[in-house]
Amino acid sequence: METWDSYEAARAALAWQVELGADEAICETPVDRYAASAAAQAEREKPKAEPAHLQPAPVAADPVADAERVAGAASDLDGLRAAMAAFDGCELKRGARNLVFADGDPAARLLILGEAPGRDEDIAGRPFVGRAGQLLDRMLAAIGLDRTAPASVYITNVLPWRPPQNRDPKPDEIAMMLPFVRRHIELAAPEVIVLMGNIACQAMLGKRGITRLRGQWSEACGRPALPMVHPAYLLRNPAAKREAWADLLAVKDRLG
Repeated sequence: METWDSYEAARAALAWQVELGADEAICETPVDRYAASAAAQAEREKPKAEPAHLQPAPVAADPVADAERVAGAASDLDGLRAAMAAFDGCELKRGARNLVFADGDPAARLLILGEAPGRDEDIAGRPFVGRAGQLLDRMLAAIGLDRTAPASVYITNVLPWRPPQNRDPKPDEIAMMLPFVRRHIELAAPEVIVLMGNIACQAMLGKRGITRLRGQWSEACGRPALPMVHPAYLLRNPAAKREAWADLLAVKDRLG
């Protein structure tokens, strides 16, 4: 007698069921098709998560507020330099070779605030060392100042890192580093500030248009400040040296 375990018997039983009209295999346990349909509908209506690349980026901490906190905690210039070196909020840091902090004597009565390091400054780690810096040295010498002399002049920039391809700093980059600039001026405590170029005027006065602003005394961080054209501008426009000389004489007169 044939058993149901044999292949032929199972095949014959299947053929018999098909001949009777069976067209669907069912389980021994009943399936609630209504419940299954409802679950499938609920799954289709469930909100789909956005792909990772379309999800909004997490909101980062305010870099300006972070800069204000870090800069305000610096009690001296060495501490400020270390704080700036450790500050990771500015993307320019990642593409620069060196932090360009300052040059000259911080005890000087005159502080010159430039714009941002160029290629030569990025390599040397000091402000105003390229062709524009060499011209600045000659300009200062004409009124008896020398960055290598004690208590003569102190030089720094709005940005301590070189922007790519020497492009102008962006407004958000200026705003981010401005707390460090203000703290730098507070700690150095100069009597007079020279704002060299448009970026320095934008940062400290909120104004641009250096050819219009130059020669007019203003105030920055509670100190008298004189906008002057940048030495790089003078290299491109030698005719402007007469006005720059008048501005230098105004600085010399203010220093007494």
